[in-house]
Amino acid sequence: MNNLPKTPSIKRGWLRAILIIFPFLLITGFFQAIGGFFWAFISGENPMDVLQSNSNNPNLAFLIIQAFTTFGTLLIIWIFMRFIDRKKMIDLGFSFKNKTKDILYGLLAGLLMIGTGSLFLYLSGNLKFKSISFNLIGLSQSVLLLILVSVNEEVLVRGYMLRNFMDSMNRYIALFLSSLLFMALHLLNPNVSLVGMTNVFLAGILLGISYIFTKNLWFPLAFHFSWNFIQGPIFGYEVSGTNLDSLLSQNLTGSEWLTGGKFGFEGSILATILCLAGIIFFWFVYRNQNKLSEKVLS
Repeated sequence: MNNLPKTPSIKRGWLRAILIIFPFLLITGFFQAIGGFFWAFISGENPMDVLQSNSNNPNLAFLIIQAFTTFGTLLIIWIFMRFIDRKKMIDLGFSFKNKTKDILYGLLAGLLMIGTGSLFLYLSGNLKFKSISFNLIGLSQSVLLLILVSVNEEVLVRGYMLRNFMDSMNRYIALFLSSLLFMALHLLNPNVSLVGMTNVFLAGILLGISYIFTKNLWFPLAFHFSWNFIQGPIFGYEVSGTNLDSLLSQNLTGSEWLTGGKFGFEGSILATILCLAGIIFFWFVYRNQNKLSEKVLS
């Protein structure tokens, strides 16, 4: 039996969304440091080298640190859900019923968007592939790492912040504010650029489009993972400025506004165009799907 009171201890949803930011940064920073020291202990590396991303085994080090960080994120969100929102974690949007289609939408969207942009760069001569290197262990580590990254960011930004903003205001204003916060979380990424930050904001809109109609996380989780995985471990771009082992080794030439430069494909004007197209497309998909559901229920 659920003995939790039905009403949140803090009535305003926007305030709950804002109040979690500082504890989130504090707790995840603490667990990130624990992860770094844990990897340093088992690998024999200098802890400062690990925390500064100078590990001798960056893929595995990133994975360990991200696992600790994601645990910290889930812990602070559980605390807020339990004692502030007074709801269960599943209420963030983890219901799996009839959501297979949303997962497929997300996985295909990442593949098609990165694939389309890469095809354009390849045909224009800005992108050349040098070699193929299949490393099953490295690829598996990247899959786990990027699943954790997706969970870490989507549960916080879409599951907690966007949901609570929507409790207080129009869904589109809530989506705009949550996307601004999503962008702010990436401001300290390596090789950050103006186009890159613009695209991270647009990606926040795209990731949240389904949520404002469904309050379910499976589309943004699948899309976030697919976007990062196809971009980095498959095509060899940096992922938001971070370099990962990849299947394809590439060489980019030309203007950074077109190629994305060291920030990765997310820093490209092509990503801007594709994100805008994705926003329009999925807005129509989920708006129409929502209207159909309302008709069935009425």
